[in-house]
Amino acid sequence: MTTSHPLLPDFLECSGACTDTRSISKDSMFFALKGPNFDANSFALEALEKGARCAVVDDAGIPSSDRIIHVPDVLLALQDLARAYRRRYDIPVIAITGSNGKTTTKELIHAVLERDRPTLATTGNLNNHIGVPLTLLRLEEKHRIAIIEMGANKVGDIAELTAIAEPTHGMITNIGKAHLEGFGGYEGVVKAKTEMYAFIDGQGGTLFVHAEDELLMQRSEGIDRITYGRTGNAGTSGDAVGAGPFLEVAFAGKDGNAYHVNTKLIGSYNLPNVMAAVAIGQHFGVADQDIAEALTAYTPSNNRSQFIDTGRNHVIMDAYNANPSSMKAALENFAGMASERKKVAIIGGMKELGDASSQEHRAIIDLVDRSGLEAIYVGSEFMEHAGPGLNVYPDAASALRELGNKPLLGHLVLVKGSRGTALEKLIPAL
Repeated sequence: MTTSHPLLPDFLECSGACTDTRSISKDSMFFALKGPNFDANSFALEALEKGARCAVVDDAGIPSSDRIIHVPDVLLALQDLARAYRRRYDIPVIAITGSNGKTTTKELIHAVLERDRPTLATTGNLNNHIGVPLTLLRLEEKHRIAIIEMGANKVGDIAELTAIAEPTHGMITNIGKAHLEGFGGYEGVVKAKTEMYAFIDGQGGTLFVHAEDELLMQRSEGIDRITYGRTGNAGTSGDAVGAGPFLEVAFAGKDGNAYHVNTKLIGSYNLPNVMAAVAIGQHFGVADQDIAEALTAYTPSNNRSQFIDTGRNHVIMDAYNANPSSMKAALENFAGMASERKKVAIIGGMKELGDASSQEHRAIIDLVDRSGLEAIYVGSEFMEHAGPGLNVYPDAASALRELGNKPLLGHLVLVKGSRGTALEKLIPAL
């Protein structure tokens, strides 16, 4: 594979890549990206003053110098450089996408593989057309494997990201009703996510596939794959053996013994995420005992499947993101969870559903009614459904005021919604 690129020699002299003058690292390469409301070309000279070694710009009006590199398009230059730089490393690259659970799964896989070898993984939400290149440019000689999370908002996004990262292995956690507005409907989501399968197939790579997911099993037919799941037919098998409230899992080791994992994850819907990490760990030769210990030690963060004892209530905080599929799974798990405490679900609006928004929010209200749960609804998306007996607030601020006037005490509370609803603001009142 060729590793030539006009920027590569300069980048190899730099300490890394940067796109924000507020976090310039010494001797980094600054990329002056443009967006709908900003043009970082105007900050290129400032980046140099703050310690960047050089700046990549596409504004012809910026004076040339030995530290200013002019290119036709900064974003394309960043992506092309990342591809060339990635080709310098002959290591496995695992791409992960999915409607639900991809970040948690990525973190679990990272925890497992890191037990055995230096592993690069996506940090934060750097999973788009900018974040993936920036992640690849963090590769170092010490790394023996990389885990690249990929997000998508429209058809073609995953094809673009796999062309940049050139993964050798791939995983789709699931395909649900997420970002329907950008995809034009569920079929668009399916088409977009499975672009990963097409790339892996074309490269002769290997997939990791959830054996109980009929759609994924069908779409991966004929491609080299490793399956995982609850059934004995799966290449890697395991099952939940407890969820009160933390998920407990027993999986079959390569030696034929059963290994027990006491996770710090809430909800049986996290079982496939755990089993994906087991399957990948086993495939890459991590000892089963190390896999079990890594998964037991992993602690979720950033409002994903977190359990919080506030002193007044027990809170299941899962408000980083939400779509109809993940909302249904969370509510069904919550309804079936054994607890001596009274349960209350605080449900936030789901974003980017387009024309399906009203119907999907009504479906969530109906699901709550059938489950017999007490619920508080937060977000403008629920307001059109407001009526007698429905506890609805237009935003988190108004819900916070009401919880201040009528505090919850001694409850088990599920907090679930899209990040844009900002349900984390309610934690002080809980």
